Amino acid sequence: MSTNYDHEYDVIVVGSGNGALTSAICSHDGGAKVLVIEKSNQFGGTSATSGGGVWIPNNRYAKAENVDDSVEDARNYIQSVSPEGKINNDLIETYIEQGPRMVDYLHENSRVKYRNLPHYPDYFPDNPGGKEGNRSMEPEPIKGTELGDDFKYLRGQHPQTAFTMGPINMNFTQVEGQLLLGALPGWKTLFAKLFTKYILDIPMRFIHGWRDRRLTMGNAGIARLLLSCKDRDIPIWRNTSMTDLIHENGKVEGIIALQNNETIKIKANKGVILASGGFEKNQTLREKYLPKPTDTAWSAANIHNTGDAISATKGLNVALHQMDAGWWTTTMNIPGHEKGWLSIVDKSVPGNYTVNKNGHRFSNESQNYVSFVTDMFDEYEKGNPCAPCYMIFDSNFRKNRPCGPLLQASMQPDSRVPKEWWDPSFLSKADTLEELAEIVGIDAKGLLETQVKVNEYSKTGKDLDFQRGDDAYDRYYGDPSVKPNPCLAPLSEGPFYCMVLYPGEMGTAGGLVIDTHARVLDTFNQPIKGLYACGNCTTALLPKYPGPGSTLGPAMTFGYLAAKDITGANF
Repeated sequence: MSTNYDHEYDVIVVGSGNGALTSAICSHDGGAKVLVIEKSNQFGGTSATSGGGVWIPNNRYAKAENVDDSVEDARNYIQSVSPEGKINNDLIETYIEQGPRMVDYLHENSRVKYRNLPHYPDYFPDNPGGKEGNRSMEPEPIKGTELGDDFKYLRGQHPQTAFTMGPINMNFTQVEGQLLLGALPGWKTLFAKLFTKYILDIPMRFIHGWRDRRLTMGNAGIARLLLSCKDRDIPIWRNTSMTDLIHENGKVEGIIALQNNETIKIKANKGVILASGGFEKNQTLREKYLPKPTDTAWSAANIHNTGDAISATKGLNVALHQMDAGWWTTTMNIPGHEKGWLSIVDKSVPGNYTVNKNGHRFSNESQNYVSFVTDMFDEYEKGNPCAPCYMIFDSNFRKNRPCGPLLQASMQPDSRVPKEWWDPSFLSKADTLEELAEIVGIDAKGLLETQVKVNEYSKTGKDLDFQRGDDAYDRYYGDPSVKPNPCLAPLSEGPFYCMVLYPGEMGTAGGLVIDTHARVLDTFNQPIKGLYACGNCTTALLPKYPGPGSTLGPAMTFGYLAAKDITGANF
């Protein structure tokens, strides 16, 4: 049956995040005529709003600093942290081998440049092969104005990965964020330096309002990939949503898309690469697959991620895997906001503790965010009322530390907190812990018992319940000026505060099954001709999130491999 197509390309890439744009660049360089389509009016997807970190063991930037790492260490580490039976060893071997090659290719042939993060630890650094740094990279900052008119279409950073106050929106790198988000020693000097440069950029204020010219984190990563696409004249169509795949006799030949409310058909002579994100904003799919409780309002992901790749492949007998998995993180549900506010660093700094409805702690607050929420779900399933949970802190913490959108009281006193924020579902305050417990709806006796425990732990430096502060990752966001444990401080001075935390995520981590060439597989483990995928629409390669950038690393690597297979290129 012949199809009348409105457009024709060799390769169609669905999505505009890191994995999508990497595959577009490499497909072009392999000799293909490439089209990228983006569902929304802005480029970058969840990648643009992220911390931008890319976890690639033995990458060129780490090697340049002569770090102690090896393929064997990387393999042992991934195996040690991965759930049994959840990962494909061939995919892991491919990732370990091809990830550094992908980084080399982009570094040498595009504007994509990263820098090593020597002190950002693996998330389980004490495991076999674990390291206390040098496996994650962050994008080199870049001026957003280099994008020209496309700058206004770059999706902004998530507010948790930038300094936001009123109209002010100032960016910082991951290294800078360690000091600023934890209010660690030296943060005031750094803030003054960054803020002065930002506020005095008068030309930027006139042209782009309060947006920061200096792009960092996820914005810098996407900007560099976009510029590399622009250098190659790769078209990127915004407001173009894939609604279905066109296939015949088991082979994908093109897509049907909705562009500005008009249905169009686009032929793909060599293949379609799906890189359209997960199903975070599809409540029906969440209810079907994800652990309970679950709510789209708690997700910090791109609001346009509704599982389009999964919906479009229903007629192809595709294999799905790990559909109950997510890149979990606690989030805050700020009144009036369209998506959850990430809470990654807040729990790690000393002086706050998370409790359940009974007023008791249930996990190590300073461990990595994915594991913490995994604990929430596990405990909730056992009948522990910890979803949502409650972050409790005192006036000393409030004075000196930021917490989500709430800046430290020295910068944002309670009198300047929006009135709508004072709601038991988000933020509460009381003179005593007993009064706070009554307002929030948690057990006062249990909360007072927790206070006695954590105050003792802050004196001894040893958390006997959950070992908070015992490993290098815990201490990364700890305050070294706090002794004897940089992650533990007392809960003692009223008034006391509560911030409600929900089991949210940065993205879902289950989806299409792919092989070592990024080809989508059917339920018989056979590749579907003409169909490739990478990123969060595929099943997670690293489901335990072994280090910072464990989503972007595989997305970019398998986007690179998809391009190589489609074009037959040998780079």
